[in-house]
Amino acid sequence: MNGKYIFKGDDITTDVLFKIEHILNIIAEKENIIFDKAYENFILSNTYGILKRTNNLYWAESAEFLADEYYREKEGKNELKRN
Repeated sequence: MNGKYIFKGDDITTDVLFKIEHILNIIAEKENIIFDKAYENFILSNTYGILKRTNNLYWAESAEFLADEYYREKEGKNELKRN
């Protein structure tokens, strides 16, 4: 990957990055932590790993849904696999 998020030949990098920013703001607010700490926590998650793979359309879900998935993962309530 060259630092871009591509879906069906279209560059969706801006969309994905804005989505990640929104997710991180949700996490930071909910956990009462700074944005950078939310980033550090999120990038280690399977939710983030799956979000990076654009072919699965995970990036098209709402930031709220993806934040919920992140919390379900933390609680061990989902079966997301990063592969």
